[in-house]
Amino acid sequence: MRSKSPNLDNLKLIHKYHLYHIPFENLSIHSNNEIILDQYELQKKILDSNRGGYCYELNGMFYLLLKELGYNVKIISARVNNGKGGWGEEFDHLAMIVELDELWLTDVGFGDNFIEPIRFEPGLVQKNLNGFYKIEKHDDQYFKLMKSLDGKDYSDEYIFTLKERTWNEFEAMNKYHQTSPDSHFTKKKVCTIAKENGRLTMTNDKLIFTEGDKKETVEIKDENEFNEKLFEYFGIKI
Repeated sequence: MRSKSPNLDNLKLIHKYHLYHIPFENLSIHSNNEIILDQYELQKKILDSNRGGYCYELNGMFYLLLKELGYNVKIISARVNNGKGGWGEEFDHLAMIVELDELWLTDVGFGDNFIEPIRFEPGLVQKNLNGFYKIEKHDDQYFKLMKSLDGKDYSDEYIFTLKERTWNEFEAMNKYHQTSPDSHFTKKKVCTIAKENGRLTMTNDKLIFTEGDKKETVEIKDENEFNEKLFEYFGIKI
């Protein structure tokens, strides 16, 4: 039987396993079901009802799991690249830092992100299962996570500090992302999950299969077809 001890090998394993089996999705928002950051409510949703969630849910529950397994882990706040040359507000995104012999950035709630945790070592290029990542010093306060498919051209993902946060500090932004017309989560439905050879993503009108540099898109004509494919490909029934 595999040891459950809190070491790096096991952290990588459960991080990867989570991303391959629990989707990142915002379907509760589009079903008018309030997302409550409560362990037992989310256990019913994610574990009992075969659902996923977004960062506050997935990383919040993963934090509790790591604590239960004996890891030295803390919640941190990140600000996501807004695509306009700036960053989201504080508490825009929830991620984690795990302390083993070294610090490891850990995140199962950001959609198409690293599959295994990455070492917190600014300037180090790190090959992951789905690309290259590095952390750079952003300014006197923040560090920046960057991603590249080829190890040459990098995009900015989010900035973060190492300051420890609590789950309830994200409540205001959790409400904002569920209700504000300016939140990208209220604009369209998304459900996405990592696969060993790529990714499967569904939005309101498209189902996208990605494998390496190949992409296949299937059009979705209406809500009935969306729900059918949601169950067929993700096992989710709304």
